[in-house]
Amino acid sequence: MLDPKIDLETKKHRKKAKGYLDNPQKTEGLLKKAILKAKNNKGTLGDAWEKLQLFFDLVQAYSKGEYRKVSPTTILIIIGAILYFVSPLDVVPDFLVGVGILDDAAVISLTLKKLSTEINEFKKWKQSVPIPTEKSPLE
Repeated sequence: MLDPKIDLETKKHRKKAKGYLDNPQKTEGLLKKAILKAKNNKGTLGDAWEKLQLFFDLVQAYSKGEYRKVSPTTILIIIGAILYFVSPLDVVPDFLVGVGILDDAAVISLTLKKLSTEINEFKKWKQSVPIPTEKSPLE
């Protein structure tokens, strides 16, 4: 079970997530913030780094309408976890260098564990989709 404080915080962020569900521009802004924070904390995130990348990819694919084989509730939970991740003032504030990101990593890991079936299905889908190649401007 989650620490009660973390559980309360994630529920707050899940409520905020509803404003992102059908707003691709707002979602893209959130993802940009989250990706920047993730890159800046890659070493501290450890195993949560790869999980977070899956979350970003899933939310982006859902937002663009490319992948819809996931429930809106799952997307809300993931967006809530991303909102928790980008929030500088959560259970362990991010300004506490070294430990401030640990609660974020824990929320990411627990969210993935809770949604593992749908995340694994997305991962399979993602691996089966051909990577688009960009045409040369000279073609």
